[in-house]
Formats: sequence, C-alpha cells, structure tokens
Amino acid sequence: MELLISRTIELLGLAITVAIVARRLRLPYTVGLVLTGLALALSRLDVGLTLTHEVVFDLILPPLLFEAALNLPWAELRRDAPPILALAILGVLLCAGLVTAGLVYLLGWPLRPAFAFGALISATDPIAVIALLRETGVKGRLALIIESESLANDGAAAVLFSLALMAGPGPGGAGEALAAFAWIAGGGIAIGVVGAGLALLVAGRTEEHLVETAITAVTAYGSFLAAERLGASGVLATVTAGLLLGNLGVLAEPRPGFSISAQGREFVLAFWEFAAFLANSFVFLLIGQALAHVGLGLDWRLAVAVALALAGRALAVYPISALFWRSRWRLSLPQQHFLWWGGLRGALALALALTLPADAPYRDQTLAAAFAVVAFSVLVQGLTAGAALKRLGLAPQKGSE
Repeated sequence: MELLISRTIELLGLAITVAIVARRLRLPYTVGLVLTGLALALSRLDVGLTLTHEVVFDLILPPLLFEAALNLPWAELRRDAPPILALAILGVLLCAGLVTAGLVYLLGWPLRPAFAFGALISATDPIAVIALLRETGVKGRLALIIESESLANDGAAAVLFSLALMAGPGPGGAGEALAAFAWIAGGGIAIGVVGAGLALLVAGRTEEHLVETAITAVTAYGSFLAAERLGASGVLATVTAGLLLGNLGVLAEPRPGFSISAQGREFVLAFWEFAAFLANSFVFLLIGQALAHVGLGLDWRLAVAVALALAGRALAVYPISALFWRSRWRLSLPQQHFLWWGGLRGALALALALTLPADAPYRDQTLAAAFAVVAFSVLVQGLTAGAALKRLGLAPQKGSE
C-alpha cells in the first residue's frame, strides 16, 4: 500500500511538472506527457504502473467518460443528434470497413483479424479528443459534436470489436451475433439508466455535498463494472449514467427529492474535473511508456496502417457530412476538416487490442499497428491540431467565451 501511494504521488508530481513546462513551451499537455513517458521508459525508470486493459477500463475510462457526459447539456445534444449519431454509428462502420478491406487486400491479413483491428481503430478516443478540445479552447457547436461523437462512437466501436471476436462460421452465427449486439448495446444503456435513477433517488434524500459526490463516484464506476461483468458495454453504461445524472441532477433546475443540492452541484463538477485531470495525466504517461517498450520501427506496413486509419476517418466524416449539407445540421468544410484531423485515437484502441488472447492470429501485428496509429495520432495530429485550427479559421478569438 505504501508503495502504491508513493508511486501515485510521484506520478502526480510528474504530471504537474509536465503541465507547467508544457504551458511555458506552448506544447500540448498530452503530447508532453507522452514524450515524458517515452523518456522514462528509455531511461529504464520504473513508474510502478503499466498500460493494460484492466488499468484503462477499470481505472481510467470511467471517470473520463462520466465527467464528459456529466457536462453535456441534453438540449444541445438533442439539437445536433442526427449528425452525431450518424458519425458515431455509420461512421464507425464505414471506417472499420475501409480499414478491414485495406488490410486484407494491401497487406494480406486474414479477414477476421483485419476486421478486429478495423473495429478497434474506427472510433475516435474520448480521452484524447476531450483533452485536445480543452487544450485548443474549442467551444460551441463544433466542440459539442466532436465530444459527443467521441463518446458515442466509443461505445459503437467497443460493441463492433466484441462482435468481431465472436464472429465465426457455423449455423446460428448471424442470430447469435444479433442477440449479442442487442445485449451489449441495449444492456449497457439499460444498466446506465438504472444506475442514474438509483443515484438520483438516493441523492434526493440528502443535502450533504460530500455524500452526493460519493454517490456520483459509485454511479460512474458501478455502472461501468456492472455492465462489463454482465457482458454488456461498460462504456455505454457510464456515458448513459453521466448524461442522465448530469441533465436531471446537476444541470437541471432543483427538484425536491430527486436532485442534487446547490452546493453539491458545484462540488460534484469540480471533483470530476479534477478526477478527469488525474486520469488524463496517468493514461498519457502510460501510453508514452508503452510506446517505448513496443519499439516501433520504420516498417512500411505500419505506415499503411496509419494511412488506412486516416482514410477510414475521412470516409466517416466527409460523406456523412454531405448528407446534412442542405439541412440545419450542416457542417462547413473547415469544420469537416477538423473533424477529420482532430479525430484522435488513443487509450481505448490500445486497451481493446490488449484484450486479444495470446494465441489469437495476428495478435502481434494488431498490437504493433494499434500502437503505430496511436503514436501518430497523439504525437503528430495532437501536436498540429492547434495550428490546424488557426489555418482553418476555427481558432477561438482571444477574450471570447
């Protein structure tokens, strides 16, 4: 226990230092963390924690997903629901399909591992995307669409990846896959609804802000873990719980017996902002450390994987945006360009790749390709996102809200 506390304090101190230095150097905080993680690994310093599926899913994802969903206003989300859902569902399918086809026809991968990689790399990562939005200062409708899409397509990709692992020949395969999809997606949403409802009922019986905050913490982690243990989507469960708890308990007008107190609202939002900062700091340090251990070389096949991920994202953004070109949900071309370039991949893709069994076909190639795409996404796209915003005329004006 003492070692765990010591390691946590050391990592937190390192994250604070990186945050200060990155701000002075005008370097994105997440990029600074990844580079620091790389440096720590190359210098053979042990941080006491490694990037695993369990660390990402059980420790890091719940607070980041919950905090982002907690702050999404339902009215604004509903206003832009058609393009968000189209990008999150149809976009994931298009991206996964293109990446799968590219791996099969360009690199000669078998269909099943190619489909698994296409699924895990098809979603923008909410951890990386939300961090990017906060660093670049993007707000308003564009920020809402990017953030909401990353939360929704996160769940869609996780469901698609689960189906990819289940896919196989034999009778009843399609029916079993459909039933599995219904439970993974529908079950996750249902668990999130139940978790948020119970939290609001309990929170309505107290006005103690510390108790109310503890209830939200139990809801965030409890919804995620319950869904995962029952074979449903923990991502969708936590996002659903956060949306409902935020819009019915934190952002809505107070209602006796079914709401969070005024003091509790301020404390809850501050608590989750800090929790998200901690989770972000840890995950990007661990990504940097993991990239050093993978030892990516100059392999043209990894470059092809990166190019396919970018092409898949383009296929997800531009044709779908064209569907709404003559509607009130229209996205300008500069906004579409940033949706494409700002669609970062991160810890979620790595966590899904790490769930592959040790004897799974093409496991090593899948891991290497996932790390290559994430490295390019965080270090290249993340580092140039601010410049891209200025070039596209989307950078927020100084002094504006």
